[in-house]
Amino acid sequence: MAMAMKASLKLLGQYPILSCSKHWRGSSLRVSFRGLCTDSTEELQLKDFMEYLDSLKNYEKLGVPKGAGTDSEDGFDLSRMRTLMKLLDNPHSDFKAIHIAGTKGKGSTAAFISNILRAQGYSVGSYTSPHIHTIRERISLGKFGEPVSTKALNSLFLRMKEIINQARKLENGHISHFEVLTAMAFKLFAEENVDVAVIEAGLGGARDATNVICSTGLAVSVITTIGEEHLAALGGSLESIAVAKSGIIKHGCPVVLGGPFLPHIEKILRDKASLMSSPVASASDSGNCSKINDISLIDGRPYQSCDIVIQADRDLSLPFELLDVKLYMLGSHQLQNAVTATCTALCLRDQGWNISDESIRAGLENTCLLGRSQFLTSEEAEALGLSNAILMLDGAHTKDSAKALVDTIQRTFPGAHLALVVAMASDKDHVGFARELLSVSGGKIEAVLLTEASIAGGKSRTTSTSFLRDCWIQASNELGLATLQVEMEEPRELLKDQFYGSVSDQETKIVLVSESSCLSSLRIANHILRGRTGNGSGVVVVTGSLHIVSSVLATLHG
Repeated sequence: MAMAMKASLKLLGQYPILSCSKHWRGSSLRVSFRGLCTDSTEELQLKDFMEYLDSLKNYEKLGVPKGAGTDSEDGFDLSRMRTLMKLLDNPHSDFKAIHIAGTKGKGSTAAFISNILRAQGYSVGSYTSPHIHTIRERISLGKFGEPVSTKALNSLFLRMKEIINQARKLENGHISHFEVLTAMAFKLFAEENVDVAVIEAGLGGARDATNVICSTGLAVSVITTIGEEHLAALGGSLESIAVAKSGIIKHGCPVVLGGPFLPHIEKILRDKASLMSSPVASASDSGNCSKINDISLIDGRPYQSCDIVIQADRDLSLPFELLDVKLYMLGSHQLQNAVTATCTALCLRDQGWNISDESIRAGLENTCLLGRSQFLTSEEAEALGLSNAILMLDGAHTKDSAKALVDTIQRTFPGAHLALVVAMASDKDHVGFARELLSVSGGKIEAVLLTEASIAGGKSRTTSTSFLRDCWIQASNELGLATLQVEMEEPRELLKDQFYGSVSDQETKIVLVSESSCLSSLRIANHILRGRTGNGSGVVVVTGSLHIVSSVLATLHG
């Protein structure tokens, strides 16, 4: 495997992995570059719509209030969303839904499920967040999974605007950005007569705007993972987070549990399922023996060969085996997401849905997402000013996702030298995130570039480079790692070759650099990596949030 991965360091640039939104046309797969990048025409056509959204309260940009996601007096008021739905003639009652909540893995699991159903020929609506290039990505439609068109989105807004204004008046102006987008997605799915909608919850579950879905419209609910994110908004503990997310479980409707969960957390979820008379399918049951066999290359693209074996010892009896599944979504966490999606498909099949083993395989194998272990081509890296660079983009931003990223790096590039470019939102566990990434073994982190990225188009939740630097210094000290903190008015001086004369005798130390420009950070990271490895093999990893991923891709396509 190690030899194959050394080869991958040279070959990754040969395949267009960047725009990896895949969808089906009949039985043939094609890779879509169309419809993902914004341009001046789109901006002009959606100008009124975007300005209207910007006039609404946007918690992605501002941060979520304490307790907002809990089923309590502090929680978001679902009556606002019900008012809006009623004015729109309850469009969410016109289609079957798969509702997904969880701390991590929601987007990937939603993509796997959507592609399985599309491979079978179903017309699928998908509603996810956040977006990378354009807000249209949040709503996809049909048998091919295209993002909603600019024309369709603008037309929908113009038809709904008066009703939204009426709802705002009834609710004293308190309808939010996310509530409007959710309502628009539901309305469009109803108008397009989709066979099924895959709906990702925004925050928590019980008080999320998507939770207007009722038991009669719910096909399956899915809870992927429970972790320490949005702690304040979700009650302050893992237990309160589990309670909030269990709010999507509906009476008599099956629930898929992804996991793995801590025993007492799983008990909270199972107790809620029992209370709601909801049968459970577990993707992390001890009887499940899914595994990663190895990592290989096809046309320069790394994929992991996996066996998916499901044989639950309790719960729903859904025995299933699919061998040598080629997943381009890398890492053990993505295998877990694929198993969770497979359990969801099996639950649907158990209800009478026509879903073949071949469609499950095809849907899993033909799923990839921007910003999830995504590699740029050599041409794209060159366009960013990074010559001979391998550039990996991953939106990890929690301790658990950082741990998953470390696992993916170690599996894919054992022994590789690394340079990290990191930007994060202010409400994350910055020290915990740094600690997980610094614990990478079998490789060597040469440099960490700490930068900034706008969060949902604003700076109010952006973490400063100076604060990030302090967090990485703390994490390094806790792990006993030596760092070289570069302090200069102009970090771009690092791009000059003479810089190495001053640090060549300190190459055992991790270079920590603060640089507000994301593009300059990339170039500095690559320069340090090449200088320290003698132009040898190494990987520049961009991480910390999907927002920095979006920033890099926007620079590339701007």
